[in-house]
Amino acid sequence: METIPVLPPPATESPTPWNWTRKNLFSTWYNSILTVVCLIVSFQVIKGIIVWATTKAQWRVLEANLPLFFVGRFPSESYWRLWVVTGIITLLAGLNWGNIQREERLWNPPLLILLGAAVVGALISPIDLTSRLYLLGIIIAAATSYFVGRQIHPKIMGWLPGFWALSFPVILWLIKGGLGLTEVSTNDWGGLVLTVFLAIISIVLSFPLGVLLALGRQSSLPVVRLLSTLYIEIIRGLPLIGILFLGQVMLQLFLPPEYPKLDRVIRAIAGLTLFSAAYLAENVRGGLQAVPRGQIEAARAIGLNTPLLTVLIVLPQALRTVIPAIGGQFIGLFMDTSLLSLFGMLELIGISRAVLANPSYIGRYAEVYIFIGIIYWVFCYSMSLASRKIERNLGVGHR
Repeated sequence: METIPVLPPPATESPTPWNWTRKNLFSTWYNSILTVVCLIVSFQVIKGIIVWATTKAQWRVLEANLPLFFVGRFPSESYWRLWVVTGIITLLAGLNWGNIQREERLWNPPLLILLGAAVVGALISPIDLTSRLYLLGIIIAAATSYFVGRQIHPKIMGWLPGFWALSFPVILWLIKGGLGLTEVSTNDWGGLVLTVFLAIISIVLSFPLGVLLALGRQSSLPVVRLLSTLYIEIIRGLPLIGILFLGQVMLQLFLPPEYPKLDRVIRAIAGLTLFSAAYLAENVRGGLQAVPRGQIEAARAIGLNTPLLTVLIVLPQALRTVIPAIGGQFIGLFMDTSLLSLFGMLELIGISRAVLANPSYIGRYAEVYIFIGIIYWVFCYSMSLASRKIERNLGVGHR
């Protein structure tokens, strides 16, 4: 019987940068030409941006109006309240992130780069010395809470959502005032503070409402299913700008004269929440339909009633499945707050338009909108990173 010789494995090139470049960028003559053209174009674009940013751009518009971009017309003597709010959020977020990163290396290169960039940015930022010290203190608090969050037992960290819930009235009291603090009218809220406030409150309110609408659309009760379907389809058929117009302009016209006027921030939150909940309901409904029918039947077989079946079996699996869609919805809601500038609200875009209306800064559109775009990108990318981290921890798409 003839024996078949055992052949050695095929020779492979060592994975060096040169081998990767030759294989992926210069594998054929037309790929080589395309690579060279792209490099030339990229070089010219980057060179033009650097030349403009260092010689032509007038960044004084940002330095002179930095407080407006971040806090609007919030009284300067009450800035310390916003720093305390930032510190509370930073501490809780650091604990959360440290708990999520518990299994990873403590000091990985991206984390060190981010920490170093934050410290350098705080030192060179064009703000007064007091604000610079506050900023450095918040960075130190974030690093400390991240380290503590990695060390605390997971059972103790299970109480963290409760701390988030308890922090909300404290944060609202610090921003709004009252009970010993000078009250600040919502007309003086603006810039990044107003944008983040609108986005967070709308996200928190729209999530449970969207889940209830999704369950209602899947309900076996005809009236509940019909009402939920009508709401979802009507709201999804309307543009957000129309809903915000109804809330900001038309709503007060339909209310009785003796009825107290609703705050414009509350009306904005209501419009964003009602709109986002309809789209969120469809995302959750997709997750509900992805739950295997056999698991529902097995839960009924062991005696679970409908509420327990929904809370313990169906919803956890449905929400886990649609985490990417929910994350995208929340990012979209954060960016949709910019539409409120059309109704005179001085959030990030609104405050930018107010700054550019100043005769001293006419024509400085590029500088202002690049700065605003970077702020939006930082927040949206952070939300995207958090969503992907949750997906990996829950094994979405893998188990």
